[in-house]
Amino acid sequence: MRYCLFIPLLICCLRVAAQKQVNDQQQVWVSVNSTMRLSDRWGSIADVHVRRNNYLADPSFYFVRGGASYWVTDNLSLVAGYAHMWLAPTREGWSTFADENRLYEQVIYSSAIGKVGILNRFRNEHRWREVIENDQSTGKFAFSDRLRYLISIGVPLSSKPRVPQLSFANEVLIQFGKSIVYNTFDQVRLFGGIRQNIGKGWSYDCGYMLVFQQNAGGQSYNRNHTIRLFFYYTLDKRRKKPAVENAPLMFEDE
Repeated sequence: MRYCLFIPLLICCLRVAAQKQVNDQQQVWVSVNSTMRLSDRWGSIADVHVRRNNYLADPSFYFVRGGASYWVTDNLSLVAGYAHMWLAPTREGWSTFADENRLYEQVIYSSAIGKVGILNRFRNEHRWREVIENDQSTGKFAFSDRLRYLISIGVPLSSKPRVPQLSFANEVLIQFGKSIVYNTFDQVRLFGGIRQNIGKGWSYDCGYMLVFQQNAGGQSYNRNHTIRLFFYYTLDKRRKKPAVENAPLMFEDE
C-alpha cells in the first residue's frame, strides 16, 4: 500500500505542469552496469551511460560512476563512490559541455512477495555542477544535494530463467542548495519494460521511460519520452555461494 503514495504525487505534478509550459522531447538512453561481489562483505560497482536527445541526433549527457559496496546481508547493501557527468548545452548554438562531479551514498534493499522481486533504493548525492556563461566555462561550480528514492518490481512470466520478466520502476528526486530556488522538486522517472537474463552473468532491461523534470526557473518542465536499454553484468567471487542462485533484480541510472 505504501508504494501507492507515489501515485498522488505524480498526479499532483502533472496537474501543476498542465498550467505551465511543458516541453516534449524524445531520447535514447543506453548504459552498461556492473556489480562485482569480491567477498562475503565487499565488492564494487561501475557503470557507463550515454543519453541522446531527438532519439540519437543530439547529445544529452555522458556519465561514468564507480563505487565500493558493502553487503550487510545478501538482501541489504551499502554503496559509496564518485561519479562524473559531461552535460551537453541546452541553448541553441552553444557547444560547451558542463562538467559535474558527484559524491554519493546509497542503500539498496531487495525482497520478494511470492515470486515478485522488489528492490528499494535510497541515494544521497552531493553535486558540483560547472557554471557555463556565454558558451564558456567560468571555472565556478554550483553545489547542491539531491535525495532519490526508487522502487523497482520484477514480475516473472515463467520459471525458466531465460524467459523475460516484466520490469516496472518509479523514482522521485528532490534537491536542495543555494542555487536551487524554484525547483526543489527535480524530477520523477517512470519505467516499464522487460528484463531478461542472457547468460554468463549478463542481463538487460529494455522499455519506455517517462522522465518528467522541472527546469531551474520553475515555470517550465521537460517531459522526456525515452527508449531505454540497460545492460547488467554481475560477478560473484565468493568461495561459498548460495545453493540456489537467481540473478538479482537490479536497476541503475545516472
